Amino acid sequence: MSRARAEPAPIRSRAALPAVPGAIWLLFFLVLPLLCIAAISFLTRGDAGEVAGRFTTGNYKRLLGFGLLGFDPLYPQILLRSLAIGFASAACCLGAALPMAFFIASLPGRWKNLALTLVVIPFWTNLLIRTYAWQLLLGPESPLSKVAAGAGFIASGDGLHPGMTAVMIGMVCDFLPFMVLPLYASVEKLDWTLAEAAADLGANAWNVFRHALLPQLWPGLAAGFLLVFLPATGQFVIPDLLGGAKTLLLGNVIQQQFGPSRDWPFGAAIATTALALVLAGMWLHARIARATVEREEGVLG
Repeated sequence: MSRARAEPAPIRSRAALPAVPGAIWLLFFLVLPLLCIAAISFLTRGDAGEVAGRFTTGNYKRLLGFGLLGFDPLYPQILLRSLAIGFASAACCLGAALPMAFFIASLPGRWKNLALTLVVIPFWTNLLIRTYAWQLLLGPESPLSKVAAGAGFIASGDGLHPGMTAVMIGMVCDFLPFMVLPLYASVEKLDWTLAEAAADLGANAWNVFRHALLPQLWPGLAAGFLLVFLPATGQFVIPDLLGGAKTLLLGNVIQQQFGPSRDWPFGAAIATTALALVLAGMWLHARIARATVEREEGVLG
């Protein structure tokens, strides 16, 4: 037994050797730039827009709303709005992706491949082009806007674009595949005997889904939710184009600080905060995945 346990170590060493070039690439072109951004976030902006070498935590205080003139809720509101739109986008994608994943999983083999291809077809077109297309589809003269006006959602002659409705439509259509694919992978592995047993014991449809199917869907649901929530929180192209530059999110503010405002330290502070949100989400997903594996091992044990 001791010899069998000692064998994986050299195997892991040999397997890790081909990963060294990729690890070096990630170190120099991903990790080090992110560390530089984090370091710049603790510096100050000079009079000419340059990065000064004075250490400060004022950029993070400003992000929390505490400035020279007292409390200003602008940036906390942008942060909360970004989180709210990211959560709403993930929730809408989940509502649309869950029945879609079950439907695709129920198809015969050759039709599954076609359905999955149709899910990822939007990725064949650039995000910018898709967003400009939604400007036309949601404009004042579009059929969708006329239907919305006829239903009383908007005033007659107005369009769904620009506005928050257009932003949410663009978000859902852009990130829906990120929710469908992980959910489909979980649905494909469902043990339907648990659902049949729950139904035989008298559980209704909701309790069957809640107690027999939902625990098995958690890995795909958590992965899909994070894959939508995290990029949607930092999205700036869709809010800028479909929101008429009126809906500021974290991504828009970062672009402004590194662009027209030339305030790199403050932009770096916002980017570092967004990165912290991403890492927190990944940590949460790892915790959920570990708990799921431990629960399955406990059941099998």
